[in-house]
Amino acid sequence: MTSEPSITTPLDPSANDPFGWLEEVEGADALAWVRARNDEAHAGVGSDPVFAKIEAQILEVLDSDDRVPEVSRLGDHLYNFWRDADHERGVWRRTTPESYRTDSPEWEILLDLDALAAEEDESWVWHGASMLRPAPGEPWRKALVDLSPGGSDADVTREFDLVTKTFVRPEDGGFTRAVEQGGAKGGLSWCGPDAVYVFTDFGPGSLTPSGYPRIVKLWRRGTPLADAPVVYEGTDEDMYISARHLHTPGFERDLVSRSIAFYKSETYVATDPGTPEQTLTKLDIPDSAEAGFHREWLVIDLREDWSLGSGQEQRTYVAGSLLAIEADRFLAGERDLTVLFEPTEKTSLAGATWTRNHLVLNVFEDVKNRLHVLTPPDVTGSEVSTGSTSGTWTRSEFPATDPVAAVGTRAVDAVESDEVWVVTSGYLTPTTYGLTTIGEETIEPLKSAPAWFDTDGLSAEQRFATSADGTRVPYFIVGPESALAGQGPVPTLLYGYGGFEIPMTPGYSAGVGRSWLSEGGVYVVANIRGGGEYGPAWHQAALKENRHKAYEDFAAVARHLAETGVTDARHLGVQGGSNGGLLTGNMLTRYPELFGAVVIQVPLLDMKRYSHLLAGASWMAEYGDPDVPEEWEFIRTFSPYHLLDAEKSYPPVLLTTSTKDDRVHPGHARKMAALLAATGKDVTYYENIEGGHGGAANNAQAAHLSAFAWTFLRDRLGLIE
Repeated sequence: MTSEPSITTPLDPSANDPFGWLEEVEGADALAWVRARNDEAHAGVGSDPVFAKIEAQILEVLDSDDRVPEVSRLGDHLYNFWRDADHERGVWRRTTPESYRTDSPEWEILLDLDALAAEEDESWVWHGASMLRPAPGEPWRKALVDLSPGGSDADVTREFDLVTKTFVRPEDGGFTRAVEQGGAKGGLSWCGPDAVYVFTDFGPGSLTPSGYPRIVKLWRRGTPLADAPVVYEGTDEDMYISARHLHTPGFERDLVSRSIAFYKSETYVATDPGTPEQTLTKLDIPDSAEAGFHREWLVIDLREDWSLGSGQEQRTYVAGSLLAIEADRFLAGERDLTVLFEPTEKTSLAGATWTRNHLVLNVFEDVKNRLHVLTPPDVTGSEVSTGSTSGTWTRSEFPATDPVAAVGTRAVDAVESDEVWVVTSGYLTPTTYGLTTIGEETIEPLKSAPAWFDTDGLSAEQRFATSADGTRVPYFIVGPESALAGQGPVPTLLYGYGGFEIPMTPGYSAGVGRSWLSEGGVYVVANIRGGGEYGPAWHQAALKENRHKAYEDFAAVARHLAETGVTDARHLGVQGGSNGGLLTGNMLTRYPELFGAVVIQVPLLDMKRYSHLLAGASWMAEYGDPDVPEEWEFIRTFSPYHLLDAEKSYPPVLLTTSTKDDRVHPGHARKMAALLAATGKDVTYYENIEGGHGGAANNAQAAHLSAFAWTFLRDRLGLIE
């Protein structure tokens, strides 16, 4: 075991890192340190009688047969992946639409991961499957199944036969990826019944600095992967290279995606891919925009203003807008774009879902979902201008949904159907799964999750705090009506993320309800800058040198909770993971006086080293480059590992991560825990061996990990039975 170093804080980033040895993920000394900390965590937080109760309550939910099986329809079947008490690692299964509507659907098991793991002596974790649409009249048969050893982002892909319910062996012509390496970041995507695009680790020089694929090839069945022709090769500074084939009959296209950085990418339309005649045509759109094809249409989602034309003919499309044009006309150079959505001060585009003939827009209005149906002019018929998108897209009403719950839509089969899955979920409203067809006035309820906790006397509201620069910051608050009325202080948990344009929306959580709300606690979710609640501008407002604004927003919500009598610093806890772990790390080091306990999960914390660890280089568009001196000057102001001061008082901290996390390096959490301990602070550390960035590889591990957080918070914030 490495001897304990002498610590002087704040740490000098130019000096040797006293805990740098903990970055050796599988190093003997590092793992010995992890095991010792885990033993301490179990002897401390884990020994509380409440721990076992919470763990059992959460596992009961995760293993319950009453959960809503989320499904995807392919052909005559609905497919689902499922974990429960009898299937720890899970089963991939299918049923019919008719059977799904019953109280006890009959499921046909396609792949049992527990049996496969036992047979192959590998801790397989499901990463998903993609299926090839068959020719008319033929059965759905070909699938590409992604499996991860232990839950890491690195995985393998194996071809699966849905008729025989077996993997297609390589010696029989089956496609496989990264099996020999034990997994790699990347994937396979169907290019036809006997060809796939492959983007993976091909050996030295084939990966980007972030560890993602730099090369994509077209691999034909029955040929060696080594002979597969290169379709596209990125530079050694790119982030991710991939390709896919659009299979809609009559509208087939091949697309190559070059991700240069987060929020910066190029899309190419490939003709004759993988042949000497191959050509690549770059879509002439801003690198920050996202493009999507559906049948004859191209839609463009803008992250920044885009000006086209010149002089009096110039038009500027504002950031956050959604534009449309017929794809062939755009590729031919025409630019008469139709604006399908334009944001306002309070609205932003949360998502868009194509069905066969319609486009469903999901719009945030102060972080509350509103759904709209748009129909292209070539479908409406009466307002078509032949050969031009100047025909009017018509707008119609989507069936009414819960006005205070988060609502998501997903096409049942965008190639052949106008049916839409509709999922609603609220803080106090269990998740419901419904089905509707565009044009109908109602949503057919198919499944509804049970109510796992009593909501009597509880209330959910949206409120607003004012940040340091005067910005209005929304947040959702859930808890006893008396607490919301200001009759506190009540133990309160504040949760947030604030990054990568990801919004925080309402959702039913049995874990929050059973472990916190039902015991009298208040739960709060903050919609701070850096997220996507108000579109790209809300995200961009907290990038790089403006990162502090996200933390000021979060601190403003914390203060508002105290000012309105809900809670006080002694009873206020904070929790976040990944980028949210960086957020809570900054709450600990920048605003320790506001909180009584801090939970930091799978976090970034050492912002001097982050870009050199695993996928960290891919996030420099978000945080900046710490190796550039002028950028390190602002990055160091939100690097918790370098902000910790032994002379200051800090609230108790729980840090958790996973050894198998190959996205955010576990060294961040390890080193911060070691630093806190070395400076005499109250810190509890737990590291799950499996689980990847999600922290857990199965329901039992997830329940165990959650029990640490809830037990820690209940003890430190005074929510005691």
